[in-house]
Amino acid sequence: MENEHIETKKEEEIKLGDEEAMAALEAVLFAMGESVEISRLAQVVDRTEAKTAKLLAALREKYDTPSSGIQLLCMENSYQLSTRKEYYPQLIKIASHPKKPSLSDVVLETLSIIAYKQPVTKAQIEQIRGVSSEHAVNKLMEYELVQELGRLNVPGRPILFGTTEKFLRYFGVDSTTDLPELTPLQIEDFKAEAEAELNVSVDV
Repeated sequence: MENEHIETKKEEEIKLGDEEAMAALEAVLFAMGESVEISRLAQVVDRTEAKTAKLLAALREKYDTPSSGIQLLCMENSYQLSTRKEYYPQLIKIASHPKKPSLSDVVLETLSIIAYKQPVTKAQIEQIRGVSSEHAVNKLMEYELVQELGRLNVPGRPILFGTTEKFLRYFGVDSTTDLPELTPLQIEDFKAEAEAELNVSVDV
């Protein structure tokens, strides 16, 4: 009985308090430098996923101040520490190879369609835009903002495209459900701009 009491006491001493658990989560996320699934974070602090989510919410609130240069991003079931996008101009002064992609209007339109319509095939993208989108899709793949999600179960088995976790970080959203609603008028604008793009190509 005495040995059991000693073991129980040791377990209580090892178990972290909430503030220590938050600090541990912060340390792990900082050291990893990439997103970590909540199931793994829960194991780190010996909590349930629900309790870990509450600790992460408190940690996120801690960073949500004008005086903080970093933020805690929640991307579906993963979390990551990230620089606030408003400080990117200062960051690139010291970063030797900034990775922020430069998106042209054509590439951005294609990305918007993929983000809102995913999973979507290249043919479906081109049906909306009215012109070939192969170059834009390839660029988005190169920037790691778009990925292959699988293949559509129809003849030819075309590739299905969707956004990546990097896309969520780039635009500072937790999930694609947080994106503003795409209106029919914006889709018509995409078509109009695509037609203008096609006319320029024909004139050249």
